[in-house]
Amino acid sequence: MKRTAFLLTLAMLCLTLTAQQKSAREEIAANRYLSGSNYLDYDRHPATKPLTPAPKGYEPFYMSHYGRHGSRWLIGKHDYSRVADVLEKAEKDGKLTEKGCWTLEQLHRFIPCTIKRFGDLTTVGERQHHGIGRRMTEHFPEIFKKKGVAIDARSTVVPRCILSMMAECEELMAANPTARIHNDVSESLQYYLNQPRDQRLKDQSKQVKSKQKRAYQERMTQADRLMSLLFNDTKWVEDSVNTVNLMYDLFEVAANMQSHDTDIDLLSLFTADEMYSQWCIRNWSWYLDYGAAPQTGGIMPFSQRNLLHNIIETTDTVLGSSPAQAHTQATLRFGHEVCVMPLACLLELDQCGISVENPDSLDRYWRNYNIFPMGCNIQMVFYRPKKGRQGDVLVKVLLNERETTLPVATKQWPYYPWNELRSYYMEKLRKYEAEN
Repeated sequence: MKRTAFLLTLAMLCLTLTAQQKSAREEIAANRYLSGSNYLDYDRHPATKPLTPAPKGYEPFYMSHYGRHGSRWLIGKHDYSRVADVLEKAEKDGKLTEKGCWTLEQLHRFIPCTIKRFGDLTTVGERQHHGIGRRMTEHFPEIFKKKGVAIDARSTVVPRCILSMMAECEELMAANPTARIHNDVSESLQYYLNQPRDQRLKDQSKQVKSKQKRAYQERMTQADRLMSLLFNDTKWVEDSVNTVNLMYDLFEVAANMQSHDTDIDLLSLFTADEMYSQWCIRNWSWYLDYGAAPQTGGIMPFSQRNLLHNIIETTDTVLGSSPAQAHTQATLRFGHEVCVMPLACLLELDQCGISVENPDSLDRYWRNYNIFPMGCNIQMVFYRPKKGRQGDVLVKVLLNERETTLPVATKQWPYYPWNELRSYYMEKLRKYEAEN
């Protein structure tokens, strides 16, 4: 009964918040960089609300964290050449407009810079992690400025993740030269830092991709204006260009330009409505791949069950038999958005774990730019009673440095009883693993 009442209250709260906030279309019109989805520069969508002070008589003593690498170059040369090849063919055939020539010129300026840089962390990405690490020390000095604090930092084997880890650790060491930081990078850690999908999850994703994503993409893509902006011959476009693909690929390059310190502005090619539509296509795609979508039976977030197990098991080790005697410390993990997003959904942070059937209403409840910008992170901060006081261990969870709601009851949001939250997650994992 208590559980039912809590869920009803949470549902009403979510509906109230949804009614009060701006629509995704309005947010993107006000900040076009949000349309970049997973390419969003963390610093272009900063947390602005101050954090809630610790409950009276409590102090933070442990952080458990998972963070994505910062802004990067696109992964492969084809991400750029798919667009350039079409425009170069049009140029050869004399089919580019003045704006089309300008677009190709910008690509020719930028593409030589990408050589041997595919997937690398950019200076923007490094800067993001310096900022995150610095704010950690400012928000939680009880942890990060404690003399001799032990910090365990681990990364996937991908260089952009390793460099992101090092950028944050540099800030932690600068704030506290006595900190004892242990860094580790190994294939042996991949099973939870970047868990491979099992076959059932792969099959579900593949099936939905073929049946759902393309149809929605084609319905949402209105490419005529952009094509007439770039090309001077509609018949040539009809015969020579897959307009749905070109618009998508060009937007990928344009959106990721915010990962660089550059004056190249390809987003200016798109109207606000087109940016919103391109974002909707990606929002729906990411939701099907990693969210609790009913189309996949709600199972995709369980791709991060090993990571959640590790978070719980590591916390158990830190707490030991007497949380009051536990050493102040931090566990930092660095990886990818394909881990942060499903983990946020698995943890049911705010509305991340919501189930939505209709793609046309998804953006009212679930917006990927709030979950996984470049540098996105989840910080679980644990609090215990100060010396001489009694009480349960509490936890609050920050998603991109914003306080979140969690799927159990609390009398002092955003602080939740850890034992109840742990039991909830363990039962959730047990049920899934028993059925699979």
